[in-house]
Amino acid sequence: MTIAFSKYHGAGNDFVLIDNRDKNLKLSTDNIAFICNRHFGIGADGLMLLNASDAYDFEMVYFNSDGNESTMCGNGGRCITAFAASLDIIKDKTNFIAIDGEHQATIINNDVDLFQVRLKMNDVSEFKMYNNDFILNTGSPQYIKFVKDVKSIDVYNEGKAIRHDKEISEKGVNVDFVEIKEDYLFVRTFERGVEDETLACGTGVTASAIAYALNHDVEIVKIKTLGGELKVSFTKDKDYTFKNIWLEGPAQFVFKGELVINE
Repeated sequence: MTIAFSKYHGAGNDFVLIDNRDKNLKLSTDNIAFICNRHFGIGADGLMLLNASDAYDFEMVYFNSDGNESTMCGNGGRCITAFAASLDIIKDKTNFIAIDGEHQATIINNDVDLFQVRLKMNDVSEFKMYNNDFILNTGSPQYIKFVKDVKSIDVYNEGKAIRHDKEISEKGVNVDFVEIKEDYLFVRTFERGVEDETLACGTGVTASAIAYALNHDVEIVKIKTLGGELKVSFTKDKDYTFKNIWLEGPAQFVFKGELVINE
């Protein structure tokens, strides 16, 4: 089986994207894990299928690099928007459906293969505390831990321990370590399903911005990650309900090609 694919990244969070509008492609968990493997396959944090949809411009189906279908991926949503534009499915605006519901996205700028994309995230109205840390869901469950020196954190080992703590979540969480800087947040994330630190996590930086805003009077938060810069904006009600949440940042086309998979 020969598969045509494109590869994109959003602030270093990289993905294999496949046009599956005819829905002929059937990939096993092992197939997806092989494709995402950085030594034997293409290499990526995740894989996305762009499926046809009767009610929306397209459907986004996201798989982590372990081969399992996962919850929402914010940077993935921005990258699949750029991918849809490259396929002439959309122009500069889209409504698409993902596992957590409907999303809007806008391409602010397209400089050849570098897109600037804003993605609307779902409203957030619930959060809880655990050992002075925050737990909330921005399409994927997030554990937010504010730290003084994020560069010194052992993200792999500390993140892995929290991710697998059954008292926190039976199914696991993404773990975001956040340092408050003068005019931005620096965020590092351990992602479940990837089971390692990623260079950026869209749902993670969104959750980090919201957790920060619970105690600060802000509606725009700049974020830096190991892979690049992102921005989160929102409106905050008096009851701490966050609406009009937008994740903004780059979506970069990397390359495209064909891969042969043994059926």
